[in-house]
Amino acid sequence: MFEKDIKDTKETKEEKLIEFDKLKRIWAELAITEAAKNEIKDITYYLDELELRASLRDTTNSKAFIEAYGNPPLQNVSEIKEIMDVAVRGDCLSPYQLERVEKVLVIVDRLRSYLTRGRSIQNPLAYYDENLDEAGELRDEILAKIRGDMVDDHATKRLFEIRSQIMTCEDKMKQKAELIIRSHKECMADSYYTLRNGRICLPVKKEYKFKISGSVIDKSSTGNTFFIEPSGLASLYEELALLRIEEENEVYQILYVLSAMVAEKSEAMEENIRVIEKLDFIFSKGKLSIELGCVEPEINLDRVIELEDARHPLMDRNINVPLQFELGREKRGIIITGPNTGGKTVAIKTVMLNCVMAQCGLHVTCKKANICMNTRYLCDIGDGQDISENLSTFSAHIKNVLHILRIVDRESFVIMDELGSGTDPAEGMGIAIAILEELRKSEANFLVTTHYPEVKEYATRSEGIINARMTFDKKTLRPTYQMIIGEAGESCAFYIADRLGMPASMLKVAAEAAYGKNISKDYSFNNDEIQRTENRKLSKYKPSHVDTKLKVAFSIGDSVMIYPDKKIGIVCENVNDKGVLRVQVADRKIWINHKRVKLYIKAEELYPEDYDFSIIFDSAEDRKKRHDMSRKYTEDIIESDGE
Repeated sequence: MFEKDIKDTKETKEEKLIEFDKLKRIWAELAITEAAKNEIKDITYYLDELELRASLRDTTNSKAFIEAYGNPPLQNVSEIKEIMDVAVRGDCLSPYQLERVEKVLVIVDRLRSYLTRGRSIQNPLAYYDENLDEAGELRDEILAKIRGDMVDDHATKRLFEIRSQIMTCEDKMKQKAELIIRSHKECMADSYYTLRNGRICLPVKKEYKFKISGSVIDKSSTGNTFFIEPSGLASLYEELALLRIEEENEVYQILYVLSAMVAEKSEAMEENIRVIEKLDFIFSKGKLSIELGCVEPEINLDRVIELEDARHPLMDRNINVPLQFELGREKRGIIITGPNTGGKTVAIKTVMLNCVMAQCGLHVTCKKANICMNTRYLCDIGDGQDISENLSTFSAHIKNVLHILRIVDRESFVIMDELGSGTDPAEGMGIAIAILEELRKSEANFLVTTHYPEVKEYATRSEGIINARMTFDKKTLRPTYQMIIGEAGESCAFYIADRLGMPASMLKVAAEAAYGKNISKDYSFNNDEIQRTENRKLSKYKPSHVDTKLKVAFSIGDSVMIYPDKKIGIVCENVNDKGVLRVQVADRKIWINHKRVKLYIKAEELYPEDYDFSIIFDSAEDRKKRHDMSRKYTEDIIESDGE
């Protein structure tokens, strides 16, 4: 639903579903002016037959014009609108702005010549030239007085005289500076004068700065050179400053006169801009028709849609299979069935997209087309899931379908894809038939795709509805993308599964479950049972128990090597049930797996029999506490280091 009275956004949901938004972006790129691009973005279908037919004539005429004489000489005129506002307010236009006005007038002149040629082929667009005013006097005046984004020296006699005097004065100043340099060479750091802060200065050596009369304007970074403005140039500077003021006044006078002339032509310029933007929009439709290889459709109000060799405009025309389609003469609804990836969704999009294009005043991608006007275009395509609203696929479908059923009428055109999908097949089939019955009662034109066989039977027995199928090559497992109206299709799932290797026994079970034993006998399948391959086996983890022999593998006091660091330590606690022993390394004790420890020197080789290892492992304080505990009761506590 993207008619003007309910349209809230430039690109509605339905536009996106049928990809009209993508087509508009292609169309907008063919326009030149911002106004035409915006009109394309906001375009909607016509509800007035006279307006639609006039728009289609414009498209046809612009296409013929372009084919005969090439693209029109158009220019973006957004900037000129702002310039005209400045002139109308009475403000002064800059030389740049005046040149933009002149360039638009050049375009107007060229456009008039382009349009005039169309009279020879009796193209109605040619008569737009009568609405264009090239404002020759204004254009000539700007050309004569503005050049290179500045007022030309010869704009007026007085300006030429002033600028000549300025040049003479500047030459005198330069000559005088050069004379001083030549007469005081020994005082100069260089043989040329220079400019500092817009003043002519002499590069005087530091030690001679008082020998040259004048004002110090600047000095070098080293401080060895002073840039002095000679006092003899002061009078010339005063003369130059007065001449600059005269020049500025004369320039502003010229610019104000030209700005006033532009303001006087504001109405003519506004009309020129309007015509340029209108022609840009019209010719963009002709460009699109040529770009996509379109034809002008016939328009009717008899609810008839006839498309010959219809194409989806966004698909490659070299590989796109043309669609033959007819609806509305005897049947108002078509139920399309066929295999997945068989082109059902593309087919219904192609039909609606061409209808929308025609009702927007565009040519259509068909060999021939007769299309009825519709009050609404209603779509239900895609899974429609909405996480923000917590809607499942089925819920989103039903919500959208109910909205469609509330507003559908006899003049509407509806497309629905995979009707009844997303829920229990039996219940989905029942809901699909109920929806189709409501659409049939509304007398709207509609296109629906489905897989349910019961829906095909419903179409067969219902007045005003007809089946159609998308063809499928069972030998190659490839869709042919051809629609045959009047025949019900099948999903071809069994044929595809058979060709891909599913065993006959499985397919027979599937056929019986789908159609019953009697019908399943008609199916013939080719594959043997699945040959199962030997699978890899899982390895169960068995917890290991530490060999009791490990407990005697090490003794307290043994010197051991710890890997991979190869550090030397002394065993202070033997191996426990988890295979971990405690080793003192340097000034700390660590727990370490026995697999990382190797015996280095046995304890008996290092220490005498009955050696007190607490001397090594305990601190002096702990040894004292332990000695006290052996003699009497004490409240002292020996704390473990916790390592």
